[in-house]
Amino acid sequence: MAPSTSTGAPFGRMLTAMVTPFLPDGGVDYDGAARLATHLVDERRHDGLVVNGTTGESPTTSDEEKSKLLRAVIEAVGDRAVIVAGAGTNHTEHSLKLARQAEAAGAHGLLVVTPYYNKPPQEGLVRHFTAVADATALPNMLYDIPGRAGVPIQNDTLLQLAEHPRIVAVKDAKADLFGASIVMAETDLVWYSGDDNLNLPWLSVGAAGFVSVVGHVVGVELHEMIDAYRAGEHGRALEIHRRLLPVVAAIMTRTQGAIAVKAALNLLGLPGGGPLRAPLVEASPEFAARLREDLTIGGVKVPEVVIPEVAR
Repeated sequence: MAPSTSTGAPFGRMLTAMVTPFLPDGGVDYDGAARLATHLVDERRHDGLVVNGTTGESPTTSDEEKSKLLRAVIEAVGDRAVIVAGAGTNHTEHSLKLARQAEAAGAHGLLVVTPYYNKPPQEGLVRHFTAVADATALPNMLYDIPGRAGVPIQNDTLLQLAEHPRIVAVKDAKADLFGASIVMAETDLVWYSGDDNLNLPWLSVGAAGFVSVVGHVVGVELHEMIDAYRAGEHGRALEIHRRLLPVVAAIMTRTQGAIAVKAALNLLGLPGGGPLRAPLVEASPEFAARLREDLTIGGVKVPEVVIPEVAR
């Protein structure tokens, strides 16, 4: 059973789309994943984690690896955090399989991305998301990211999908705050910022929380931003937003997100800072050096010298 969540936030408020740690030989580091999940939940104030998302390099992991990874994370922290399983693909039948597999593994919810590359029309999106929502008893969070998928989930489509009892939330990486405001005003859909650059603006128009990437390293601070905003301490929330600007810029704007986050985890000596699977590549020494500077400016305590967890 999923841990209890805040009223109005079916998946909690502070979530991170977790990287997938890999071993030097390329295999999934399931023990490392469990350790990273434990760190994020117990030390970084995470209400939940998204497993097998794009930041977790899901296009490169097999269905079997996805299931084992999900089970490892649920075993580690599933009694005290909401575990959301990425189940979206650009093939509806495959998405149904992943959704049912995630339910069997004990996931508390599903993240279902817009089918990518094949660019279906809006009616195709309705049929796809409805089929996935019908496949299990789990609550669904739609992932609207036209920059990767090639098509947006249009507002009229969201209004239609909101009628499904298990489609309860949206992870938004579309940056249409006005359009989302209209949908939020007319439905019970709960919004989550899927763009760390806009976390605070999303709170201002009614988002419940974040599905973050930079949360790997500043989860406590992001949780404090949410708490401050909800308490009416808007100046405090703005101060946190501004303090984290160097961290967000370093991780979200200079290279691919998983590359940047794994470089940050490596600098901090945390699990998950090891290899990536092709076609992604490790961060360059020059990027890592600048990342160290920006993390430090943003208040992240970076050890001078660490032994990466993957090498221990």
